[in-house]
Amino acid sequence: MGDVDAYLTDQPADARAALQHIADLVLEVAPDAEQGTSYGAPAFRWRGRPLLGFAAAKAHLSLFVFAPEVNDRVRDRLPGFRVTKGLVAFTPDAMPPDEVVRDMVRFRLEQLEA
Repeated sequence: MGDVDAYLTDQPADARAALQHIADLVLEVAPDAEQGTSYGAPAFRWRGRPLLGFAAAKAHLSLFVFAPEVNDRVRDRLPGFRVTKGLVAFTPDAMPPDEVVRDMVRFRLEQLEA
């Protein structure tokens, strides 16, 4: 079991389902991504470098792309979400659109492959 799978196992059902959906989107775009951690969060890694991570807090879930430029590129497509340099906050009832998450992964892959 990898770090992401182990983390998901310990989450309440609603958070686990939401984060599993994010994980599925990551692997759809980057099927060779590996499970690991980055900055203390469960994360997918691409060639040893952090690709996308997430975490559950009391009031929200967080999505991390480890690159402020990626969040800047999708910020206008996430109205109503808290988007900072480091994260996108959401809840199981209000998830970021799938295509935006896929694009975040694509944009991060572009950075990592440059």
